[in-house]
Formats: sequence, structure tokens, C-alpha cells
Amino acid sequence: MKVVTTPMCQEILRLAGVQDFEVTKHPDSADADIAVVLSETDTKMESVKIKLNTFSQIMDSIKRVSNIFGTEPLIGDISELEFKEDASADHAVKNEELNRKIKVKVHSNFLREVVEDMGFSIVSDHEDYLVYPDYMVDELVDEVSTMGDRAVEIPSHKSAPINPVERAQLRYNILEKRLCMKL
Repeated sequence: MKVVTTPMCQEILRLAGVQDFEVTKHPDSADADIAVVLSETDTKMESVKIKLNTFSQIMDSIKRVSNIFGTEPLIGDISELEFKEDASADHAVKNEELNRKIKVKVHSNFLREVVEDMGFSIVSDHEDYLVYPDYMVDELVDEVSTMGDRAVEIPSHKSAPINPVERAQLRYNILEKRLCMKL
């Protein structure tokens, strides 16, 4: 069976123990049996769609891909990821009350998932902070200007590490530094 994936998903296949796959930006142009792609990616071929925004989504994706392809996940890497996922969960529990008091307006679904995972309250107005992806900065000039230093720009796929674990760490760290215990 020929497996193809996108650059954004290749680390998940590696962590899931899949050894034989091709990486391409355009899965439909490859002569493959199945593609592993991000959930929002449209493909014409049979595909496994995964989400990689939160640590739990990354873990679920690794386990799912491993189950589908009958592979053994790489133990060391998964243990490290589980630790990060646990650390994220510990942080959320310790700061759950505090984080819920912080009202965040979020632009984009992928950031909404991260902000929710961290336990912040998502609102549509009267926000304490504005969180938005870097690709929306031109659309949100007035809103960003009004919010000043309470506007938090988060790197999107093109401006963040391709490795989903590193990308998630970057985003969580930015949000933690900018939002946690600031009010």
C-alpha cells in the first residue's frame, strides 16, 4: 500500500511508526492508495484526516495512524509527547480558575481549540485579549490597534515549525506568556 502525506503531517507518521510513505504538498497528484492529511485538507483520494492543534489532538492522531497502519508507535517520542500533554493538562488544572476569568476573543478555529484547551473563556465581545493568526493581521488592523498590547498574534502554519509538537509548544508558550496571570 502506497501512503502519501503532506509536510505538516509527516512527523505524525514517523511518530506512529510508519516507515514507508511519500511527502508531497499535493497528495492528489501522487500515485498513492491513501493520504494522511490535516482535517481541513480536501483530497479526492481515500484519506485519513487528522487534527494537530492541541497536544491531545497530536496524541490521538499518532494513535489513530498507528492503529490504521498496524504499526508500533515510537516509544521514546510518544513518552515525551505524553509528558508534554500531561504538563499541559496539569497547567490547565492548576490555573483553571484563573484562566476561566480571562476572556479571550479568538479569530480562527485552530486557535480556538488551543485557547479552549488552556481553559480560557472564549467571548465575542468585552474581551480581555484578542488572539488571532498572523495571516489575519491585515484584516484586523483596527481591532488589533484598539487592543494594543492585549492583541496576541500567533504564528500560523507557514510561520511556525513544521513539526506539530514544536508548533504546539510555540503556540502554547506564547499564549501562556501573554495571557496567564496578566490581569
